[in-house]
Amino acid sequence: MNFKNISALALILLSIFNFSCTDDFEELNTDPNRLDKVSPGTLLNPIIYNMASFNMQRSDGFTFDIMQVALPFPSVSGGIHRYDVSESAGNSTWNTYYRWIKNIKEMKTAADEVGDQNYQAVALILNAWVYSSLTDCFGDVPMDEAVRADEGILRPAFNTQQQVYTKILNDLEQANTLFKSAPEGRGLIYGTEILYGNDVLKWRKFGNSLYLRLLLRISKRSEMNANTRMAQIINDPVNYPVFVNNSDAAILKITGVEPNISPWGRAIDFTNARAAASFFIDNLNNFNDPRRPKLLSQASRVDPVTKQRVNIGYRGIPSAYGGGDTQFDYTPSNMQQALVVAPMISMIMTYAEVEFIKAELALKGVIASDPKTHYEAGVLAAMGQWNVTMPSDYFVNPLTAPFTAYNGTLERIMLQKYYALYFNDYQQWFEYRRTGFPVLPKGPALMNNGIMPVRFKYPTTVASNNPENYKIALQSMGGDDINTKVWWEK
Repeated sequence: MNFKNISALALILLSIFNFSCTDDFEELNTDPNRLDKVSPGTLLNPIIYNMASFNMQRSDGFTFDIMQVALPFPSVSGGIHRYDVSESAGNSTWNTYYRWIKNIKEMKTAADEVGDQNYQAVALILNAWVYSSLTDCFGDVPMDEAVRADEGILRPAFNTQQQVYTKILNDLEQANTLFKSAPEGRGLIYGTEILYGNDVLKWRKFGNSLYLRLLLRISKRSEMNANTRMAQIINDPVNYPVFVNNSDAAILKITGVEPNISPWGRAIDFTNARAAASFFIDNLNNFNDPRRPKLLSQASRVDPVTKQRVNIGYRGIPSAYGGGDTQFDYTPSNMQQALVVAPMISMIMTYAEVEFIKAELALKGVIASDPKTHYEAGVLAAMGQWNVTMPSDYFVNPLTAPFTAYNGTLERIMLQKYYALYFNDYQQWFEYRRTGFPVLPKGPALMNNGIMPVRFKYPTTVASNNPENYKIALQSMGGDDINTKVWWEK
């Protein structure tokens, strides 16, 4: 399904009505002893698969462009890489996230009805995962009154971003408590889920790792006491287990076996009219990074003597370039089509991210630990998640060490984190907005006064179908503009 082409009519319908899941995963996850009712297991796999698949497509369709991973090519004018973000750029995100929030709510209700603490905890984690991305994309969003059309609430009030974060952080705390107090030996009994194969401990680690991500996201807001809470989690691994290796990471394995198939019907659509960005490639070249052949094709040009096309190494196109496409006398590197051909992986949250969080907190003195150790562990894990072996001299080779060795700066940590977050929904964009890193070059054809957009505008259907609450949200946010900073950025 191409989420970019959802019609205006579908957007209106999806903003008013809430659809229950009818995916093929339901057959796989139905408990034969509970056919008369929806079980929490029935809903779990469709939520995981569809959210992970959609987020991959948005990483490709938005984050790659705005964060200088890749860009349309040819691209004479406009485009997200030039900060030309349309009024409807966030429509599919709003639409899709609320659809699956509805399903998560139904899953939580089903778990409550059977009193299953493990499924209750999983539902809280999924809800926090989706809502955090939704609010980070838009700011204030409906939460308390959202997806309640069956109760007659068709015009939900908005919650402030602070209220949303307060709720989902409390939910993650509750999820950890639910896992801890669940009957010993009781796993996820309603079918086999596709993320962790019913490993409850790994789900608990995911919840607490997500807890760290979101606390770090809001750490500038002193009223949220985020640093103390992060230190508590990291310093108490018995009560707050987090990811400790790549096998713990929330990485969905897309097998290619129906219905767990690639979100790309045709792999060529992933690379058609696309080129890798110079910023993304130039750093990897400086690193002499072994991830290059895994992620990228080589650039090529026609040899003037032999008239044969020859590879010229890894070379991209600058984002927001000015002038015509003929200025480039080579065919630039591109993403590898194999990345979207099953069997493949979809990043939800990685172990590398946890190590980079720890490196940042150690650098800032929030935790008593060695930032260099966490930084290097993060780089190693980031390569391992793509099944790439890190060279033993990666940090000490005289040619690459100036670019790879830990140098005591947040900028160095965030540059490697940028690569660890490759193909991980909107996370590169969110982290850039939080820190200003990595430092991205500004091309001559940038629009929006050269200012990085920091949010999506609300869909026009929100203003037309829910005008009063929309106006209240605008007053709270300070406007509905791509440059209106969300609460945790201010």
